[in-house]
Amino acid sequence: MTDTPKTLVRRTPWPDSASRPVGTPIQPSVVYASESPDMLDAQYGGQMPGYTYAREGHPNADVLAAKIDGMEGATDGLVTGSGMAAVMAAMLGALKAGDHVLGGDQLYGRSLRLMHEELPRMGIATSLADPTDVGAMAAALRPETRLILIETVSNPTLRVADLAGIAAMVRDRGILLAVDNTFTTPRAIRPFEHGADIVIHSVTKLLAGHSDATLGYVAARDAALRKRILDVAVTMGLTASPFDCWLAERGLYSFELRYDRAEENAAALADALGAHPGVRRVLYPLRPDHPDHNRAVGLLGGRGGNMVSFEIEGGRDAANRLVRAAPDIAFAPTLGDIGTTLSHPATSSHRALTPEARAEKGMSEGFFRVSVGVEPAALLIGELTAAIDAAVSGQG
Repeated sequence: MTDTPKTLVRRTPWPDSASRPVGTPIQPSVVYASESPDMLDAQYGGQMPGYTYAREGHPNADVLAAKIDGMEGATDGLVTGSGMAAVMAAMLGALKAGDHVLGGDQLYGRSLRLMHEELPRMGIATSLADPTDVGAMAAALRPETRLILIETVSNPTLRVADLAGIAAMVRDRGILLAVDNTFTTPRAIRPFEHGADIVIHSVTKLLAGHSDATLGYVAARDAALRKRILDVAVTMGLTASPFDCWLAERGLYSFELRYDRAEENAAALADALGAHPGVRRVLYPLRPDHPDHNRAVGLLGGRGGNMVSFEIEGGRDAANRLVRAAPDIAFAPTLGDIGTTLSHPATSSHRALTPEARAEKGMSEGFFRVSVGVEPAALLIGELTAAIDAAVSGQG
């Protein structure tokens, strides 16, 4: 005969300790028990701190958000389940039917899809303009324009937005400026210091840095807007996983080391590609031949980042040969991993665009984007240049 348990299921208290854990604990609980209806009412009313239901917030998300807040100079940022969840929360928190949103014309592919397809069916008008040309952005404004969405550095052509000019243009017009800072990160620029009203990140990428956590982050300057964005995220269930938040927080501890090493490697790779006879063009913000070089130097303070794009001759066949000839470089539609990854926008991030639309933006079948990692630069350069040799020679 077994003894009767002395406590009911889930009634065993958490052990007390005079010391505290050095590593952040994971708290996967979906629900939190309150001691009385009065306490629960006070928690929901904001008179008492604490958690109730994980869709509305949990400790690991708050710890991660606070760390990114400190990096961005933000207050009460929100961690979401993905970068696109952060974009969506910002859009729906700031916009309503009848509003117009103006986007940069070289946004990430899914952001473009959001602009082209999802927002219009909600009654929100959208259009695109060149964020490197403040005149073009000004000409695209409408009386009902409520928000402008740009990337500091565009994906994948690495154009540098005229952030100062756009911020000055909207300052007294009641138009919000939302900046996706994923490529540049607060290591290169803090958009709130340059007039942004909303800052967005795909934490999945450089901040987390290990391709094992899918998360986003959004912060707003205005407290009322922050509350609307939070309400949208909670209502729509754009919730971040506690485990992913824990992984991303761990990744942040090495972020500056990873970023600086990858940036150093990217500059060396860009120079090597620029000297390669098989490369039609190479794009890196700090290269003198980059179309926005002067702006990049001034805006980014000499930080070129870890992204390099380049183009080779030969179309899809050459692209296939290049990828097959570089088996140790992950061919994957992502960026920000600790190791180098290679992507092909025509078949991944911008596949929804027509070939004509991609060509207009400079993305041919021979166009690649490299998210440079922390490997020894000589190893990376040797691998990729050999792959380019194979691609343009017709071998491989």
